Amino acid sequence: MKRTGGFTLIELVVAVAIVGVLAMMAVPLLEVTAQRQKEVELRTALRQIRGALDAYRQAVLDKKILVAADASGYPPDLDSLANGVTDATSPDGKKLYFLRRLPRDPFFPDGTVPAAESWGKRAYASPPDEPSDGEDVFDVYSLSDKAGLNGVRYREW
Repeated sequence: MKRTGGFTLIELVVAVAIVGVLAMMAVPLLEVTAQRQKEVELRTALRQIRGALDAYRQAVLDKKILVAADASGYPPDLDSLANGVTDATSPDGKKLYFLRRLPRDPFFPDGTVPAAESWGKRAYASPPDEPSDGEDVFDVYSLSDKAGLNGVRYREW
């Protein structure tokens, strides 16, 4: 009997099994890649916000922003970093902006919540081990309880 050009059933089953094994190996790799991308976003957002908080504090020290004598010199909320504050050195009342937009926490589960509410905030007067809200924003942290690929919880970054 002359064989025609085609695949036998066994050859097709083996090929499908190999493709299935390769797909099973690729799924965890894709999950790790997605988590790593979110971690990069988190690291970038924390760096931007913390840099803006430091720039705000420096503007207070440079007397560009007027604050009460007993104030810490940090912004009262995160929105003032993106919405701007009045420049005390400008005669026409121009604003100082520290962020173009406030980044959101990539690990916050609800995408409808405003970006400022997706972060945990630490006031200047709160202890570093137990951060809490207050009358200013000294630092931010992720509200996620998950741990990163490096084993450190995101809220400790």
